[in-house]
Amino acid sequence: MNLKSKKVAIIGSGSWATAIAKMVLENVKHINWYMRKPETTEHFEKTGHNPRYLQNVEFDTNRITFYNDIDEITSDSGILIFAIPSAYLPVILGNMKTDISKKHILSGIKGVVSEENLLVVQYFNRFFNVPFENMGVIAGPCHAEEVALKRLSYLTVACTDEKKAEKFASLITCDYIKTTVSDDIWGTEYSSVLKNIIAIASGICHGLRYGDNFQAVLISNAIQEIKRFVDTVHPINRDIKSSAYLGDLLVTAYSQFSRNRTFGMMIGKGYPVKAAKLELNMVAEGYYSSKSIFEINKIHKVDMPITEAVYNILYENASPKKEIALLTEKLS
Repeated sequence: MNLKSKKVAIIGSGSWATAIAKMVLENVKHINWYMRKPETTEHFEKTGHNPRYLQNVEFDTNRITFYNDIDEITSDSGILIFAIPSAYLPVILGNMKTDISKKHILSGIKGVVSEENLLVVQYFNRFFNVPFENMGVIAGPCHAEEVALKRLSYLTVACTDEKKAEKFASLITCDYIKTTVSDDIWGTEYSSVLKNIIAIASGICHGLRYGDNFQAVLISNAIQEIKRFVDTVHPINRDIKSSAYLGDLLVTAYSQFSRNRTFGMMIGKGYPVKAAKLELNMVAEGYYSSKSIFEINKIHKVDMPITEAVYNILYENASPKKEIALLTEKLS
């Protein structure tokens, strides 16, 4: 299977989609790129850069075919790389008529499809009959802003078929992106979801003026919480200290580029949830994921005090100050 011989499509117009497009164009001559709004593609074609995200990244638009129709791009492409907020996935694909069951899917989405409480790979398998072995997941640690600056970053590509994981990885490997592969598609995807929730907790604590000492305790407890959950939902031998799990958690919880941490900081400083969402002007996946994971965990009953605290603050109108104070008594 030579994935580089297939037409590659990027689905999404945000910063991570833009970063992925930059990586893929290091390895293939041409990409297809779906953006929902025609005015976005019109601006892109005129200026050679995304009008809203990573504007300093210049593209040769002769190497890009832009689409605003999801059926057209999925019909014309063999590999579909999704990098859109998970909440928008059913909206964009809801009226799609193309049969994508034989396509190869690579997901850069770090969230749960909340209507069904499904991981992205589960969603594509259940609703579009895409076999799990034809899907891959991109896991961090990696921020789009640093890809734009060509700062050395490491990514893990997970697929139940490791040989296909290597093929997927070859699409994004370049001078500034090193990749490893894994067969732990469930653990890496759930970990990518959970680290966004933890990043919100980290931001809330920073907004409440908790210091670095407490943040260290919070994150060391958080990786244990993630391990308990992923080991319960998919019990295999995995090293939770590797970059796909711990590394992704660290960069999302601490980085200035983390939108989930920024969202949490707003909440900690007293912003109402709706106001914080409007002010951020980007989707913080952890907001939606906290509710989904809370619902999923009603089945598994894993001890998840940090996730529960975030859920209570975001969805049960709990006081951030009081909720985090209660959380401090549960950490060690």
